[in-house]
Amino acid sequence: MKKMNIAIDGPASAGKSTIAKKVAEQLGYIYLDTGAMYRTLTYAALSNEVDLQDEEALHTLLKGIRITFLTAGNEMQRVFLNDEDVTDSIRSEEVTQNVSLVSSFAKVREEMVARQKSIARSGGVVMDGRDIGTVVLPDAEVKIFMTATAEERALRRYKENIAKGMTTSLEELTEDMKRRDHLDSTRSVSPLKKAEDAIVLDSTHLEIDEVVKQILGIIEVRLNPLQTLD
Repeated sequence: MKKMNIAIDGPASAGKSTIAKKVAEQLGYIYLDTGAMYRTLTYAALSNEVDLQDEEALHTLLKGIRITFLTAGNEMQRVFLNDEDVTDSIRSEEVTQNVSLVSSFAKVREEMVARQKSIARSGGVVMDGRDIGTVVLPDAEVKIFMTATAEERALRRYKENIAKGMTTSLEELTEDMKRRDHLDSTRSVSPLKKAEDAIVLDSTHLEIDEVVKQILGIIEVRLNPLQTLD
């Protein structure tokens, strides 16, 4: 039987990537971090001094690069730009500040979506992003829309930054989170929005394992429709 595809959408720092990885591990599925793909292009553009306002230049750059993922044993998934490991580089503040802009262009998104659809064609994929349930995998068997308050998401990012030795203030991060939410939700191409058939999960007051358990429960019901959720 063909494995199902699972779409997890939501705003920045809602916990999508962490949750999606754990769900994929539990199911033995492939995890695809679409946000990392856009971050990798942003990093490549910054590294090559490509104008981030130039859609054609960004599209040309994207067509000429390979973005791949590698997971070895129990190690975290690594992201590669051609043969360069950019796992850490794409999480820099400069990339974070610019990725919403880069990902807003139609030609960039069309190319990325084509790559993502190709990977998911055989099923067995957990994919997270902003437009997975609405654009990339509209036929996904399970669609989750994760939310959390901007303040909570900023606090999570603040703690991550402190652990990395970065010193952006919580107030700045909160304002940046709201700015990114606005950009992602109002862009003309594939805006952030909940698919009509997606299940909303608010992670503001939930631990990671609690969210994972809820999603696995939703998947179990989908696999065995005669069961009911608690």
